[in-house]
Amino acid sequence: MRFTASLVAAGAALVLGAWVSSAQAQPAGAANADLSSYILTPAPAHTPRLTGPQIYGERPGRPFLFTLTATGDRPMTFSADGLPDGLKLDASTGQITGTVAKEGTFTIKAGAKNTLGSASRDLKIVIGDVIALTPPMGWNSWNSWAGQVDQDKVMSSAKILASSGLINHGWTYVNIDDTWQGKRTGPDHALQGNEKFPDLKGLCDDLHKMGLKAGTYSTPWITSYASYPGGSSDSPDGAWDKATLGNNTGHKVGKYHFDVADARQLAAWGFDYLKYDWDPIDVNNTKEMSDALHESGRDLVYSLSNTAPIAGGQNWAQLSNAWRTAGDIVDNWGRGNQSWQHGMAEIGFGEDRWILFAGPGHWNDPDMLVVGTVSLSQAMHRTHLTPDEQFTHISLWCLLDAPLLIGCDMTKLDPFTLSLLSNDEVLDLDQDSLGKQAKRVSGPAFVPQGGARGRGAAAAAPAPADNPGGNSLVYAKPMADGSIAVGLFNIGPSEGKVTATWNDIGATGKNVVRDLWRQKDLGTFENEFSATVPSHGVVLVKIKPAM
Repeated sequence: MRFTASLVAAGAALVLGAWVSSAQAQPAGAANADLSSYILTPAPAHTPRLTGPQIYGERPGRPFLFTLTATGDRPMTFSADGLPDGLKLDASTGQITGTVAKEGTFTIKAGAKNTLGSASRDLKIVIGDVIALTPPMGWNSWNSWAGQVDQDKVMSSAKILASSGLINHGWTYVNIDDTWQGKRTGPDHALQGNEKFPDLKGLCDDLHKMGLKAGTYSTPWITSYASYPGGSSDSPDGAWDKATLGNNTGHKVGKYHFDVADARQLAAWGFDYLKYDWDPIDVNNTKEMSDALHESGRDLVYSLSNTAPIAGGQNWAQLSNAWRTAGDIVDNWGRGNQSWQHGMAEIGFGEDRWILFAGPGHWNDPDMLVVGTVSLSQAMHRTHLTPDEQFTHISLWCLLDAPLLIGCDMTKLDPFTLSLLSNDEVLDLDQDSLGKQAKRVSGPAFVPQGGARGRGAAAAAPAPADNPGGNSLVYAKPMADGSIAVGLFNIGPSEGKVTATWNDIGATGKNVVRDLWRQKDLGTFENEFSATVPSHGVVLVKIKPAM
């Protein structure tokens, strides 16, 4: 029997029926559309709830910064019992700082308290050889500001990350992408910031004071994709001439490499994350920067971009913390207009082949999030993904343990986008300490259909034909608490029924099914769970044995 009681079945049907009815006639790309009716995430409780990862890694002897995060009314005080020697907690901010000299694993009792209540849970701190034990979460400048980014825009985005409350849900990194790079100076010819970024150390310090972390960008090429100075040169002093190295002529690795000097400079400024961008990604240049970062004296998450060859998967997993699995994402369902542009579904539903390489410390990266207001080489616009496609986007990325990097213009953060990015039960899938990437357990491989959706004349194009082999995909992800996260996806042109069987997902007996977007239990089910799912939509649930 699918349902253990008729009342349970009726209740579940009402919930899932509401999902479908709320998903009709969804707008995509309408600049001023009010999407508040599509919000599913409940407002957080006034009492404290600890959020973010429950495991964190750092290497011995490195500067340590981890911020306890929680939702709930402020003021709030934090506690951390059992911290190892060398670490201290700022109870008013939740920041844990210091340095731990020796390797070890420490289980901390983390707590948060306000006038209405308190919450506590375990936090495991692992001092060893591996960092990024959960995928990084934060914001990146490229998909909104591209070459127009500057220090003020980065800092204003960070302030909104904090004032919007996203910081309380575990969003941590604030990453500068390409076009910050200036000339090489000093005795070791380290790369410096240009006139747009006059004080990179001050920027990093300010972010750290806020409980955030700082990220930046480089490449082993002579020039970056945007024709700014890269990590190598054909001159021993790193001399660079934009007039002669523009128009992609500098998209090659030069004779002289500056990875060691650059890594030391990034560490001295206080950066915590490096996106290293070139194509094709190769082992030698990956290892050179990996070694340089290890020797810099500071831990930086090391992310490779773009389109890492899958044949080198074991190398990327050993040498880096994340690697791009495809070309650049665009805010379409299917393929983009250029060969290097890939739609959200095309990338997200193609990650199964990478699953062997993912785990704590090393993550498959299907690229940044394309929700909210973005540019993506166009005028600033609301994403062309419909609301249901955006639910699919966030649900799939969290099931896949993907790095979560917001790409939108934070000054245009709207309530619907905020609700997508602040659902802790959904984000917990991505930050689960087990670190097991979801896999497709039923349904055919996704075949992308057509070109861009929602651009010019393409906006009126008919829905794509059925996917060869069917339109129902089920993904399952084992969780550290023994539950199973399950995504029921409908990739077809109209709503349809999707079923997850216990045999497919690895469950047995009677299970409580919880709707993660609505944060409510749907009832107790046996053998299977079915839902009516809108076109390009998802029902995201957690399945846990009934007591």
